[in-house]
Amino acid sequence: MWAELQTIQMTYAQILQGERPWNALGDFLNYWFDYASDRRQEMVEDALVLPGTLTDETLRWAAFCSASVEYLCACYGLTCPAWVHDPAYVLPEPWFHGLGAQRPHVQMRLLHETPEAFSRRKIYCSPRLFANKYELASEKRERQVASV
Repeated sequence: MWAELQTIQMTYAQILQGERPWNALGDFLNYWFDYASDRRQEMVEDALVLPGTLTDETLRWAAFCSASVEYLCACYGLTCPAWVHDPAYVLPEPWFHGLGAQRPHVQMRLLHETPEAFSRRKIYCSPRLFANKYELASEKRERQVASV
């Protein structure tokens, strides 16, 4: 058992404190997919604590965390907490995120591929963002065993 559960609220707080967003989100996903997969609902219940003054960057990551919770709850059949639907988590301008996301052809692809939980918040990113490395490794092992 891990000493402390990595919640989305804690994840966002770490981003606000200067942690690289993908490090904090990666820690959250490790708990989600493996360390505390039996406590997923608990990991998303508490709303993000927004700073008194939101910058473009802090708002983007708040919206991203909110979209992540909605997306993951839908994927895993969990009740989505009401806080994620707060209009405060919708960006005023589109944010294209990912490798090459500033290129027009990549943006066109992302407009079509982005999961709805993100696009409703004007975030455009790859649907492979939340590929579960634990499930992917298991599937690969199963394919290898089956081919022997």
